[in-house]
Amino acid sequence: MNHHETLVPAMRRVHETFVSHCGSRRDQAALVDDFRTLTYGELGDAVTALEHCLRDAGVRAGDRVLLVAENCVAAAACTLALSKLDAWAVTVNARLSPREIDDFLAHCGARRALYFNTVSKEARAHAEQHGAQRVDWPYVGELMLGPLNAAAVPELGEQDASQVSTLVYTTGTTGAPKAVMLTHANLLFAAANGRRMGRIMTGDILYAVVPIAHIYGGTLVIGALLNGATIRLVPRFNPESVAKALANEGITVMNGAPAMYAKLLEWSERAGTPLRAPSLRIAQVGSAPLTLPLKEAFERTFGLTLQNGYGMTEASPTISQTRVDAPRSDCSVGHAISGVEIRLNESNEAGVGELWARGPGVMKGYYRAPEATAETITPDGWLRTGDLARVDPDGAIWIVGRAKDLIIRSGFNVYPIEVEQVLNAFPGVLQSAVVGRAVEGNEEVVAYIERAPGSTPDLDALRAYLGANLSPYKVPSEIVVLDQMPAAATGKILKKELQLRAAEKTKG
Repeated sequence: MNHHETLVPAMRRVHETFVSHCGSRRDQAALVDDFRTLTYGELGDAVTALEHCLRDAGVRAGDRVLLVAENCVAAAACTLALSKLDAWAVTVNARLSPREIDDFLAHCGARRALYFNTVSKEARAHAEQHGAQRVDWPYVGELMLGPLNAAAVPELGEQDASQVSTLVYTTGTTGAPKAVMLTHANLLFAAANGRRMGRIMTGDILYAVVPIAHIYGGTLVIGALLNGATIRLVPRFNPESVAKALANEGITVMNGAPAMYAKLLEWSERAGTPLRAPSLRIAQVGSAPLTLPLKEAFERTFGLTLQNGYGMTEASPTISQTRVDAPRSDCSVGHAISGVEIRLNESNEAGVGELWARGPGVMKGYYRAPEATAETITPDGWLRTGDLARVDPDGAIWIVGRAKDLIIRSGFNVYPIEVEQVLNAFPGVLQSAVVGRAVEGNEEVVAYIERAPGSTPDLDALRAYLGANLSPYKVPSEIVVLDQMPAAATGKILKKELQLRAAEKTKG
């Protein structure tokens, strides 16, 4: 596709994104957290100073550096400094277990690890476990520097934008860790998409509580800097803090998982505090399926369309989005974004097939896993998403479910997302997850529901409601009420844990 060049900014590295704003927007905040603010005027000097610190710490071009962090200015600035040094940033969420951090350090062959202890007690605990030393670095203050790995071998990269910028470990994987290699070109394409789609404009203030250790949050930072916006970095979701920021901090763009918006609305109702967002221009949802009751409740509350989208880490991440200038009243994930081609592979009589995507956002591959890469990317560049979808005649995409999540009950296909949308519309249900459980010669449907604080859903009424709204074979055999869903830091429900829990019950 020869128009790809116009979709990716003419830059070689992600740290070049903010340079054009350093003079013109000198006094405007670029990166903000509860501890510090870096203006566009300061950012260039900060990144150069941090690059020197990293060099002095023995980091070379092509080295992998593990950043164990929650959202903060220091982590964002160090990521930019690694870009300037031509090293790879390996961003991981500090709330992961010690075992996972150990696995990632070993798997990526990190030269050093940086632990952002001032914003995260979990990062501090990991740092202490690995014998990291406290260092005070210019512009970002104290962090903890892990020991030098003398055996680390640099990955000699390309001079152009096809050099790897970051490794992102995918959530919910089992067995050996899978690290997605994203290039500078991948991330620059993602950042430019925000401008093309009207998601980010110069002078915007973005509220970033989605973790920058994951691709959704990471590309928000680069997109904000490319477009001369301010990014407000928040390490943990707290509904009251979100409400205050929306009311008082001039937030114009907000991104989050559906569960975050659901909890914000639920908090407002419980606390009796109306939600106000006088400056909010764009509200975007991603990383999990959106339900119609949540979309409608948000839009009633804020008088603003809740924009939906779909993507995956391997696509940097966006594949499709709803259009700002053409609001939708349904839960379609919109049309493929500019530069991305899609196709349905082996669609059935209902027009449902595995969604494949191709374009400038598709990853370089999985690090040190050529077989997994070959299973995921076809020789002609199509990314097999593993998600089942159908496409309307007008091109709007509907995600029906994960190919692996499909439940086949008595010969009928049950797509969990459909059952979840019905469950989520029931009073007292904050969110839900539906999984399959193998039983003799068949599969049954098991539903997990997270109840809203202070409420106990009436299960008899819920079963009657499900019976009235679903075909009999789609109605769950069992409904389990949880105080809280197992979830990744992104807010994505960890279905693998629930599948294991359901399977254990069969054995028991």
